[in-house]
Amino acid sequence: MHVITDERCLAYSQPGHPERPQRVAGTQALLREQREIKITWEKPVIVNDDDILRAHELTHIYLVENPLGPLDDDTPDYPDIGAHARRSIGGALRALELARAGKPNFSLLRPPGHHSTKERAMGFCYFNNIAITTLAARAAGIKKVAVFDFDVHHGNGTEDILHKVEGTAFFSIHQHPAYPGTGTKSFDNCHNYPMPPDSPNTTWRKVASEALKELKQFDPDLLCVSAGFDAYKRDPLCQQQLEIEDFAWIARQLRQLNKPQINLLEGGYSTDLPKLIFAYLKGLLK
Repeated sequence: MHVITDERCLAYSQPGHPERPQRVAGTQALLREQREIKITWEKPVIVNDDDILRAHELTHIYLVENPLGPLDDDTPDYPDIGAHARRSIGGALRALELARAGKPNFSLLRPPGHHSTKERAMGFCYFNNIAITTLAARAAGIKKVAVFDFDVHHGNGTEDILHKVEGTAFFSIHQHPAYPGTGTKSFDNCHNYPMPPDSPNTTWRKVASEALKELKQFDPDLLCVSAGFDAYKRDPLCQQQLEIEDFAWIARQLRQLNKPQINLLEGGYSTDLPKLIFAYLKGLLK
């Protein structure tokens, strides 16, 4: 398993903010200690403006890198946040390189990205890593790219950027009602599967299976996964009921599609996050 990370992503924080350095630091520690799977550590690639401009307006890049204050109530103006956010994109683009080489991968970086729209940073997200990478894959000649988002929050930014983009499809299973309040209906190339609060994990698996069936019909040449772990039963931000094993299960279902696949960390705010990611990685391999 190729895990892309960078210690510099631990360098920013705000007291009480759930998107905190321990999310990545704890996972790095567990992966270094465990002996069940072999980890090859990777670094993010350098990102230029052309990569970002496929998904975002130039004014958006400028505001992320020169913030005038918090970008929204949940998205602070940390020092050097533009550089941190670019490294998250770089992790996603490195995952794309690995996927095209047939190598299993996971980008273990922060900040996450799937709430960031073409013109707005929001919900802990500054640049939309998965949308940027999807469009990079299309620009590189990959004909059909699917995004599968199992974060408990709807990937509104990814939907905003990829809506009606030729050769792409977006699939999201998420809680509703919940932040950001979108994703109630499917339309065009955007396929949404809203789940009520407190849905049992058996129901979640059933709905996820329906989403995967529709994804399989799309028959992508590349699968891009927004891997959020906040549908876990002990996550503080939502009210789903997934167990650790459910993340291994969804990884196995995705692996069985037998497509080149990239995997990017989105949400997940419980203290068990390292265990959840480890279960997912094992599911990708076994």
